[in-house]
Order: sequence, then C-alpha cells, then structure tokens
Amino acid sequence: MSAAHEHSHAPCDFSRAFAVGIGLNIAFVAVESFYGWKISSLALLADAGHNLSDVAGLALAWAGGMAGRLAPDSRHTYGWRRASIFAAFANAVLLLVAMGSLAWEAIGRLRVPVQTEGLTMIAVAAVGVVINGATAMLFMSGRSRDLNIRGAFLHMAADALVSLGVVAAGALYLWTRWTWLDPVASLAIAVVIVVGTWRLFRQSLHLMFDGVPDSVDLKDVRAYLLSQPGVEDVHDLHIWAISTSDIALSVHLLMPGGYPGEPFIDAVTARLHDRFEISHPTIQIETSQKNHGCEQQPKRG
Repeated sequence: MSAAHEHSHAPCDFSRAFAVGIGLNIAFVAVESFYGWKISSLALLADAGHNLSDVAGLALAWAGGMAGRLAPDSRHTYGWRRASIFAAFANAVLLLVAMGSLAWEAIGRLRVPVQTEGLTMIAVAAVGVVINGATAMLFMSGRSRDLNIRGAFLHMAADALVSLGVVAAGALYLWTRWTWLDPVASLAIAVVIVVGTWRLFRQSLHLMFDGVPDSVDLKDVRAYLLSQPGVEDVHDLHIWAISTSDIALSVHLLMPGGYPGEPFIDAVTARLHDRFEISHPTIQIETSQKNHGCEQQPKRG
C-alpha cells in the first residue's frame, strides 16, 4: 500500500523585485567599470565584476523561479523546478573563474603598483552600498520562505558590505597614499567572495546529485518515523531536493499490524512538512518484510 501527499506551493512572485534589482545593478556596473578603468582602480573593477556576477545570479535565480512555475508534463513529471539548482551551480562556477582572474591581475598590480584616486573610489563605492542595500531590501520579505530568495537577499546584503570595504580602502589610500592598498583590497574582496561562493558551489553540486539537503538530518527523519506507533522498521528512505525550495522524500514503513489509515498518513505528512520542511513525501506501507527491488541502502550512522 502506498500514499503520496503533496503540498501545493504558490510562492510570492518576485519578478518585479528581480527586474528592478537587475536594472539597478546593470546601471551601477556600467558606472563602476567606467570609473574603475578611468582611475586604474582594481578594487572598483573587482567590485564591478562581482556586481556583474550578481546580475547574472539574479537573472539565473529569476529564470530558475520562472522555470519552476512551468507545469509538470508526461516528460518532466516534476516540471522544471530543478532549474534553480542548476542556476546556482552555474553562477558559482562563473564567479569562481572570475575571481581567479581577478586575483591574478591583483598579484600583477602588487609587482607594478599603479596610482589611483581615493576620492573617486569612495564616491563610486558609496553608491554601490546604496544600490546593493536597496536591492537586498527588495527580497527581505521572502527570505524566510524560499531558499532561492534568501540566497538573493544574503548575496546582495554581502555585496553592500563589500562595497563598504572599498570605501574604507579608498579612505585609507587618501590618508596614506599606499599604492598597494588597491590590489590588496581587490585580493581581500576576491577571498571573501570565493569563501562565500565555495559554499554555494558545494551545496548546489551536492543537490544536483540528489544529496540530502543540508537543512535536513537523515538520522532525525529516520528516528521520527521509527517513533510512530505501529512502525517496526524503516527502509528505502530517500530525501532529495526538487528545487532550492522543495524537498522530496520516499520511504517504506514496515507496519505488521496493517495499514494504519489516512489519518496516520496525513499526520506524518504534516509533521514532515512542519518539522523538516519536506513538502513532497511519498510513504509506502508494508505489512511484511519483502524485497521490493530497492537494494541500495544508505549507510546508517
């Protein structure tokens, strides 16, 4: 016997927020790139490159969200919800490559220092603080309900802090006139971005291969299911991400006493949703221990 219960999801439409955020950041990237090139500030160019990656990231997140709204069909029974995971992975790869190129250029600048204009650095980066902060605010209301939106919010908030770091570097340059400050600030920005991006890369790659989402502890889920009345054993337990905001589960529950009825299934489904944020559980009830063809079992412990 089996039962599949799926909660309907209708996330808020952040299309306008994405459009405004992308527009603001494209305009700022153009301004920051121009002045970074004009005053030979690698820190500004680094921040511009980062903001350009944010434009790509916002666009990918937007596209992933839109793709996730496409209805399932006979060829894609879950629809296109996994697009958000692929978008996150692509964004992480592009950002890591860009930061590698930036670090190489910064090392070259350390060998041959170049004069820059601290006041222009401060002014342009200060605009970045405002732009990135305003963009982050656009996603604040959805950060607690959707991992994709939360990622956009945290990324833009972090960008505001990075721009603030460029402001500090510009101010310090005005005071000391140390030419190495600009490439060192660029390297610092690159390190901060790589550290944050590596986690995104690792998580998205993990989810692409149907890994258990970090927000879910497999052992806790197994223990919860085993604690239910009438459940003697739990096997073929699989948990994976359909998208950055939807988690699926399939499991076989051995219940020798017989099928427990719909109230039991409904209660377990609701608890899985409320406690573990698992929104697409499929629960199969078995009254005897049999081999149902699912031979690959995860290691316990």
